[in-house]
Amino acid sequence: MIRRVVCQILHRQNISLKTRILCPLPSRTMATESLQELDKTQVELLKEECILLDENDKVIGSESKKYCHLMENINKGVALHRAFSVFLFNPEGQLLLQQRSDVKITFPGFWTNSCCSHPLSVPSELDETDNIGVKRAAQRKLYQELGIKSEQVPLDELDYLTRILYKAPSDGKWGEHEIDYILFIKKKVDLELNANEVQAHRYITMQELKNFMSEAEKNGTKITPWFKAIVDNFLYKWWENIDNLQQFRDYNHIHRM
Repeated sequence: MIRRVVCQILHRQNISLKTRILCPLPSRTMATESLQELDKTQVELLKEECILLDENDKVIGSESKKYCHLMENINKGVALHRAFSVFLFNPEGQLLLQQRSDVKITFPGFWTNSCCSHPLSVPSELDETDNIGVKRAAQRKLYQELGIKSEQVPLDELDYLTRILYKAPSDGKWGEHEIDYILFIKKKVDLELNANEVQAHRYITMQELKNFMSEAEKNGTKITPWFKAIVDNFLYKWWENIDNLQQFRDYNHIHRM
């Protein structure tokens, strides 16, 4: 009992690799955890290493995507990790929405913003200089999910606006607890959807989105919680000023939802 309590404290404080070997992480020793019923490609992605954070967005270590998305770890407060949400607009000012694939482990079949994922715990995506690591991760996932080539979404045109911190269960087993970087870009792009990630997409005007969100509450259309939080609190004023976003850049605050 004492050893288990000590190990939990050491994991939260990210003491050292040597100490962590002596105190294996819970999700890695869960004999009862079965992934056999899940999509093999999505299960393989659970091995990716996310960036663990404290609530002020300071890096405290890394853990697998599986570890970071198990509700048992989220509920213990040990799975907060870095994420991003891209809002991609076409030259006409319409926003690209995607519907997540039904084989996604968290929030399958939910509608959301253009692209959402996590920087990985690798040097290029840990780099916090001008938030370049998050932007590299966004560029990587825009290609992996939507087939958008990197030259169509240059890093210097991904406009980082602010961060939100939120927690949301997907079901009894999986969920999200993230500090989410909000990125805007307005570009003409070519799409080639990865069906394992995205099952549908649409470009939408501001009024169409308002109607879509209103109707979703009536007809049961599923909306991801982070997208809904951003829409309810920020999106429309940013969208109205899509060509003049400098006034909304806020790098000092983390909006806690």
